[in-house]
Amino acid sequence: MLSHSSSILIALAALLMTCHALSICPGISGIPGIPGRDGLKGLPDSLPTERHTALASLKHRLLRLEAVLALNGKIRKVGKKMLASNGKNVDFASALQSCEEVGGTLAAPKNEEENKAIMDIVKQYNQYAYLGIREGETSGQFQYINGMPLNYSNWHQHEPDGQGKEKCVEMYTDGTWNDKKCNMYRLTICEF
Repeated sequence: MLSHSSSILIALAALLMTCHALSICPGISGIPGIPGRDGLKGLPDSLPTERHTALASLKHRLLRLEAVLALNGKIRKVGKKMLASNGKNVDFASALQSCEEVGGTLAAPKNEEENKAIMDIVKQYNQYAYLGIREGETSGQFQYINGMPLNYSNWHQHEPDGQGKEKCVEMYTDGTWNDKKCNMYRLTICEF
């Protein structure tokens, strides 16, 4: 059974995906009052006023939920990414599946700012976390789980050192990375 916080995170992720898929809330920032028709750019004017009002209300509620979760330390925003953890320690495949079930993927930093935001969650839970990075076909060459090459790395000194036997990547509490076997239990952190 999911905790109340996990249920809220899942609902928030679903709302955010819907909001962005419909392009009704680009550039969300802050918590504005409920906007009028002009506050929902991208929607055709042919939609009835009731739908505009309903979508404006949804956007307002979504912003409030996001603010509450951020205030309580349940989510972190960095750039266009939102990061969240369910606090569970599982193997790599289970962590990836948990994130994908709620419309996200395992957190994978693409720059120092994103690495720091993930590290903040790792520190909060005081547990190492899997990253959305795996070793590719060639031993010692790591890539994002979508197959794209790494454009940023923060390996711990003398890492990676698994020589093809440690295919997954974990983040230490200091923000540095280590290659690790994928069957270890690590904190799940998702990005949306």
